[in-house]
Amino acid sequence: MAARHSIARGISILCTVVVLFGVAAFLLTLATGGRFSSGLTLGGRVGVVEVSGVITESDDVVEALRDFERSPAVEAVVVRIESPGGGVAHSQEIYGAILELRETKPVVASLGGVAASGGYYVASACDAIVANPGTITGSIGVIIELGNIQGLLQKIGVEAEVLKAGEYKDMGSPVRPLTESERRLFQQMIDSVHAQFVAAVVGGRRMEEAKVRELADGRIFSGEQARTLGLVDALGGLQEAIAMAGERAGIVGEPRVTRARVGREPWWLRLLLGNLTRLGMLPARQALGLQLIYGGPFLR
Repeated sequence: MAARHSIARGISILCTVVVLFGVAAFLLTLATGGRFSSGLTLGGRVGVVEVSGVITESDDVVEALRDFERSPAVEAVVVRIESPGGGVAHSQEIYGAILELRETKPVVASLGGVAASGGYYVASACDAIVANPGTITGSIGVIIELGNIQGLLQKIGVEAEVLKAGEYKDMGSPVRPLTESERRLFQQMIDSVHAQFVAAVVGGRRMEEAKVRELADGRIFSGEQARTLGLVDALGGLQEAIAMAGERAGIVGEPRVTRARVGREPWWLRLLLGNLTRLGMLPARQALGLQLIYGGPFLR
């Protein structure tokens, strides 16, 4: 009888340990956006990180790239890009994280329907770029869009007054036209950013600067055209990019895929935050303050 109780007690303890481990793994998976569970898997994997939409932030993508860099299970990474471009600094931060990652693991870019300007800036950091024949890419250029509503204000009888300390503090104000000196300052700034873009493509793609400058006039290309011009290495979709990454990593057979959950909160957190916002208990996300002054500089 005592022996039976000992066996039952042992089974109970074992079940408790298993349940506690499962709960802990579940909570860690939620807390880390799914990254913990991917780290428990065996090797021979290709990690996929998505860069989608207008690039207005970089923290989640950079964190995902560094997670894959540290993970022994992930032997290569594909950066799937579906973006028309975005902010300069955020594109540069992702570019830098990819350069750091490719020192230890192969990194392949997969271009979706659109991977232009800032999207191509990010792609150029990868070891290789795979695009669909009809992908819209290129647009190696920089733009600032300014609005001038002075005429409209005059029609409705509104007069703007600006107090400032510093001659150029209201440069780009929508209530008056640019002065010639302000126009020169804006042009110098975007020329500087454009030169950084060209240098990034030259360094990432290992192309001659003169060749890149010929193509860096803001025009867009199809994936097929970009392949002919040397901006893309191969034509194909996401699966071809994954296969290329696996081959470069020496993975035998079809690689298993681990997808990073970039910018995706757990469902329960999204539901909670959404309800709190609708109830007015949390403020809605506002537009970037800089965009309220002028639209740029953007890589798009």
